[in-house]
Amino acid sequence: MSRYLDPAESSKPYKDPTPLPADIPKVKELGVSSAPLKSAAFFLGAFCKDYNEDFMLCKAENRDPAHCLKEGRRVTRCAQELITKLRENCLSEFEKHWNCLENNNQEYYHCRKDERVLNKCVFEKLGLVKTIPGTPEGKTPIHEVKNPVYTGVQK
Repeated sequence: MSRYLDPAESSKPYKDPTPLPADIPKVKELGVSSAPLKSAAFFLGAFCKDYNEDFMLCKAENRDPAHCLKEGRRVTRCAQELITKLRENCLSEFEKHWNCLENNNQEYYHCRKDERVLNKCVFEKLGLVKTIPGTPEGKTPIHEVKNPVYTGVQK
């Protein structure tokens, strides 16, 4: 009979016994948690738009997960490039924003002040603008509202 072995108690890191096929391009994982990804999400959407669209078209073409591995690797490489650029150019602003998200249950509205500083830095240094799809024309986007209804502390 087998018994459960807790991976946290293992002396060796887990290695997947089935490597990827040789024709799949190798790519390192991003190495970030959900908070930095959420902080950079809108910039990732703009920066990696072409790769994301290719990947989604590929997924619509065939439901086999192996069919779109190359496109998925391209998306990962693009995301790595943007995260690296954010770290090189706006490290303190980026860390402050994603730490706020991490400490506030991933809720954007708690972190708008830090978000504005990050958005400004990313625009000035990388030329990327945060745009939220579906925002009505002529209305101020939610992340630019000066006195929002929802804040960190409700009165």
